[in-house]
Amino acid sequence: MLNLTRTGLTAILFFVTCTAGQDIDKLPPSIRTSGEAIVTASPDRALIDIGVTTQANTSQAAAAENAKKLETTLARLRQLLGANADIKTTSYTLSPNYRYPREGGEPSITGYTATNIVRVTIDDLDQVGKAIDAATQAGANRIQTLRFTLKDERSVQAQALREAAANARRKADALAAALSLTIVRVLSVVESSPTVFPVHDVAFARAEAAQTPILPGNIEVRATVTLAVEVR
Repeated sequence: MLNLTRTGLTAILFFVTCTAGQDIDKLPPSIRTSGEAIVTASPDRALIDIGVTTQANTSQAAAAENAKKLETTLARLRQLLGANADIKTTSYTLSPNYRYPREGGEPSITGYTATNIVRVTIDDLDQVGKAIDAATQAGANRIQTLRFTLKDERSVQAQALREAAANARRKADALAAALSLTIVRVLSVVESSPTVFPVHDVAFARAEAAQTPILPGNIEVRATVTLAVEVR
């Protein structure tokens, strides 16, 4: 077994991993390091959750009014984005509204609320503000979510992993050199799945604004790679 002494590098960890029942002398000396990387990219896709909420005395009236306003909204969005615009329903609710007596007792139904949410996918980011304005002018009264993302996340994730692995190897090389050791081989590589942090950034229009301003920022993709190398 290789015996080493500290050389004043307080942050260096040099160790031998041993599992129960194994002879520690038979395990190769190793260095383990972790490398991190953050890759930024400009978004090229927007996902907007647009909805219509209506209230009426009866469930039928609330649902009918909701359907009418949503159909008008969808027609306006397709006029702006094209007949084949990517629009999908994400949720629909129809629920009673209750009034609770101050003195207690059973609540009474005062009406019904219908909510229909659709997700609009837009690849031309210049159209995002126009789509929000078109929807609200047509009757939509809920802009529930606006998320900027990437059409191809895998290539950016792969880049983040490459950079994280390179950072981990540079750390291992630096530790080995500081201790006058030679890296023999890579024993193991463990990667954490790259995490994509999408941008949520909506600047809603002022009353005098001609169009809702939309300011997408950068998307961050973060990755971590842990590397174990044998040394001698």
